[in-house]
Amino acid sequence: MKLPVFPAYYTLVDKTGWWLLRGFAVAVLVYLLLPILVIVPLSFSASSFLAYPMPGWSLQWYDNLFTSAEWGRAAKNSFIVAPAATVIATVLGTLTAVGLARVQFPGKGLLMSVLIAPMVVPIVVVGVASYLFFAQIGLSDSYTGLILVHAALGAPFVVTTVLATLQGFNHNLVRASLSLGASPLQTFFLVTLPVIAPGVISGALFAFATSFDEVVVTLFLAGPTQVTLPRQMFTGIRENINPTIAAVATLLTIFTTGLMLALEWIRGRR
Repeated sequence: MKLPVFPAYYTLVDKTGWWLLRGFAVAVLVYLLLPILVIVPLSFSASSFLAYPMPGWSLQWYDNLFTSAEWGRAAKNSFIVAPAATVIATVLGTLTAVGLARVQFPGKGLLMSVLIAPMVVPIVVVGVASYLFFAQIGLSDSYTGLILVHAALGAPFVVTTVLATLQGFNHNLVRASLSLGASPLQTFFLVTLPVIAPGVISGALFAFATSFDEVVVTLFLAGPTQVTLPRQMFTGIRENINPTIAAVATLLTIFTTGLMLALEWIRGRR
């Protein structure tokens, strides 16, 4: 590892503080990651229980995961709900951010607070309110209701990331495009959208991860046929704990880590 080169004015105290701060940051990171890393070996355990030390190594829990009808249905539901919610959240969030960036009006700050409210309101409150509302219009225990609520939870991430991207957007490009005869729709797709694409993609990844990992709202809204992977894991922990849950958790950790790495790559490109 290449050692840092400190400026000449750094004293011994400054250098010591630099190393202590980074050591503390590494210790906090290890503390946060250790519970996740502990789960990974358990998914390969030959035991029927989540326990250390492991009696041996086996792939039986991954085999059980991929051959089980319940887990297969849950995975299918997750890959139905999350992409659909992501598309809705990305479209609505992007259009909202573009509109907010273009105009100034009284109450704009209040409107922004309302738009990002799903990020700060306790998720249990969202789940109860959604259930009480959708039950009256017949959308509880349905894919439609679940997708709409997941889209509402993911849209604020798209709004905030696209707005951040638009802060550095040169609006003269839009004026130039319109002056050359392009329609507003052509200008948006050919000029605005390519420039803000990194923010749109970042928001979409956040929205997808939010929907894919969400369990509380799903507990309130999903019926027996709309069980997603997080809800199936919750049910398994409550009723029958076995290393299949560790196998699912391992795969979800790898999947989510891949999304975050893709997000960082996009940010680097931006």
